[in-house]
Amino acid sequence: MNAIEELAHLRHENRMQQEQIALLQERVELLEQRLAELEGKPPTPPAFVKPNKPKAAEPKRPRRKRAAAQNHGRKRAMAVTRREDHRLESCPDCGVKLRHERTAWTREVIELPPPQQVEVTEHVVYEGHCQRCGKWHHPQLTDEGVTFGQRRLGPRLCALIGYLRNALRLPIQTIQSYLRTLHEAEVSVGAITDVLKGIARQGQAQQESLWEELRRSAIVHADETGWRENGQNGYIWLFSTPGEQGRRCFLYDQHRNQAIVERVLGASFQGVLVSDFYGAYNWYAGRHQRCWAHLLRDLHTLKEEHADQPEVLAWASALRALYDRGQALAQSVSASQQEKEQGYLELVSELEELALPYARLKHPCRALSKRVLRHQDELFQFVLVAGLAADNNLAERSLRPLVVVRKISGGSRSSQGSQTRMTLASLFATWQLRGLNPLQQCLQLISPSLSA
Repeated sequence: MNAIEELAHLRHENRMQQEQIALLQERVELLEQRLAELEGKPPTPPAFVKPNKPKAAEPKRPRRKRAAAQNHGRKRAMAVTRREDHRLESCPDCGVKLRHERTAWTREVIELPPPQQVEVTEHVVYEGHCQRCGKWHHPQLTDEGVTFGQRRLGPRLCALIGYLRNALRLPIQTIQSYLRTLHEAEVSVGAITDVLKGIARQGQAQQESLWEELRRSAIVHADETGWRENGQNGYIWLFSTPGEQGRRCFLYDQHRNQAIVERVLGASFQGVLVSDFYGAYNWYAGRHQRCWAHLLRDLHTLKEEHADQPEVLAWASALRALYDRGQALAQSVSASQQEKEQGYLELVSELEELALPYARLKHPCRALSKRVLRHQDELFQFVLVAGLAADNNLAERSLRPLVVVRKISGGSRSSQGSQTRMTLASLFATWQLRGLNPLQQCLQLISPSLSA
């Protein structure tokens, strides 16, 4: 190969390499552009993660101005217990004595005093000998205001233990830690348990009074939940009355049947019973309001399971419309009692017409249709009775604290423990419902002289 051929060959290789470089540069630019797009997007979630729903574009609402009645400083919730004055005697700039003093501004600081150590009192009783009768005599001490029964713990400490256990729902080990940390008091688990049993025994009479008041009430909400006693399944029954002066009555029993309802309410109860659709409450032959919250939840489930059937959706919507009409009529201020009674009859009649066709057919709406037909007179009592709720949320909310306790502790270990738990739950829940100080009420229960 001569020089001319070699030069031509090199020029050809150079041209091929330049074309290849140009192709690679275009490829690099495309890859850089793709990389920039990927870096600007969030990572793709796994297949099992549900995608986010796009938020609807809403115009930014103008900021609402605060009402003139609310346009003031923070109100003092507690009375001032100590006051400190801060003054300047002379001008900090020229040293001239200041005159015409006035209040510039005030500042409130809420603080706790140092934790108080428990007071341990030793009662020394002396006796003397009488030379005339030859007997030894000593003063008679009364335990009122000094101790709680034969325990070495004072009433205030016992009331605090009851408050921590039942109002704040603290475990016994946490109560031990609290007393040790803040008050330098060493109290054993057995002593705390004994105090709780003593408070429950002291409050049995008050609990019986609550049961008697409940049987004379115009409205009673009832519900039940599971509870374990020494590893055996049982049930907590709650009977509650609405209002600021209402009451909460808890009962433990191994059974879940109508005998419990019959024993609790008895023949003297003449009010309205509010409950779910459980068959144990069918014993009561008086006025009965069934819980619409349970029915509406089942109705929602029916709609989800048969979302592709327009007939089912229409039936569910019609049933919900009857409930909404009943609520509107019950909350109407202008409607008279006669108009409410007439509306009640219309609602029951339309409910029967709505449910009757599907109660006899093999249809998705059959189960709920049979239920509303069975309880058609018990679904709209809230229209007739003032202050009557259409649901049983009052009882369910009242049971919730003990449900949480059950999930944490698993229940109680003995019948005495269950009885103690039910009595204290009834007392403390009723005190809190009525806006009373549960600590003071517990102290009054075990030592009336100290709380007076």
